[in-house]
Amino acid sequence: MFAMKLTLTVLGALLYLVGTLGWFFWAGPDLVGTGTNEALLYAFAGTCAWLLTSFGLAIQIIKTARPAGSLDKPQA
Repeated sequence: MFAMKLTLTVLGALLYLVGTLGWFFWAGPDLVGTGTNEALLYAFAGTCAWLLTSFGLAIQIIKTARPAGSLDKPQA
């Protein structure tokens, strides 16, 4: 089971890294460089989607590292 979780974690990190690099070094600059209203709206929407994904990933990591009820339970 540990190998499955590790594989999924590494695959998720790799996909996030590829998506981030692809957006900031290929798709985003190309859309901004085009300069039309439609392309700029797509660039804005893509950046918003990337930010939402990043914040969601950060929240997931924090919740996984420290579950919600961990502060309520006294240490024995």
